[in-house]
Amino acid sequence: MLEAIYQYHGQLLQGFLTTLYVAVGSFLGGSLIAVILAPLAIYGRPSIRRVIMGYVGLVRGLPELLVIFLIFYGGTVFLTNIAGSYVEVDALSAGIASLSIVAAAYLTEILRGALLSVPAGQWEAALALGFRRTRAFRLVVLPQMMSRALPGLGNQWLVILKESALVSVVGLEELMRKSVVAAGATHQPLAFYLAAAAFYVTITGFSTLLLKTYEFRLTSHLR
Repeated sequence: MLEAIYQYHGQLLQGFLTTLYVAVGSFLGGSLIAVILAPLAIYGRPSIRRVIMGYVGLVRGLPELLVIFLIFYGGTVFLTNIAGSYVEVDALSAGIASLSIVAAAYLTEILRGALLSVPAGQWEAALALGFRRTRAFRLVVLPQMMSRALPGLGNQWLVILKESALVSVVGLEELMRKSVVAAGATHQPLAFYLAAAAFYVTITGFSTLLLKTYEFRLTSHLR
């Protein structure tokens, strides 16, 4: 068993790095979208709020696998029609874009809830001190919002990390895809699936430790 894993350890490591690349890219992309959408969902015009909440409700109601297929195949059709010749969306770009869209829907709700939980008096106090609204948000409201949103953000990061395995359906050779190929070649599926599990447990454990450390620093003023 160990000999088989050692034989394919380079492939497993490469797949693990691809998994991390997809997960980090998707989380950052989704976070960037959510940071823009969450304030608009509260303070934007009614029409803007309805569009944002419609997007959130629609995406949260779709299976992640379906979103991946829609972006991968639909993106190819869309770009082909624009370019006038066949253009294929690569699996890595489709995977990151798909999971970013899904993550943004959940992260928008997390940040919206955290922003609503910040007392209105914090805004009023910052504005009374002469801060512009953007500076008041960045220096006063944002740190409090993040301390409230951090548990939800951490959970969503772990969800995205595990959902990255779904991208293998469009041909991306991430950790699970590499494990399946190695298991088929050596006829030792248990060995490689346990190895994949070890990779996932390691990164989730390390992520949880970092999140708890960051949460401890953010909430130090409460103690």
